[in-house]
Amino acid sequence: MPDDQLRQTVLDALTGVAPEIDSDTLNPDVNFRDQAELDSVDYLNFVLALEKALGVQVPEQDYPRLSSLNGCLDYLAKLQRRAPLR
Repeated sequence: MPDDQLRQTVLDALTGVAPEIDSDTLNPDVNFRDQAELDSVDYLNFVLALEKALGVQVPEQDYPRLSSLNGCLDYLAKLQRRAPLR
């Protein structure tokens, strides 16, 4: 999956659970929870939306790696190299 498509998939999953987030002003290095009022349920729903959209399973111990946009992109790109995402 191209980087721009992966980025859009992450942003779509994020705004799906937190529609108040402005993806244009999102700091890619700052934790999502620090930029929006995401609680633990919202965060879990975000991870589940990513798994569904990408057809992958993220182990629970890796959830913290998905806490920022750059963290998501880095982790998911590595996951993609191991097993191509759809």
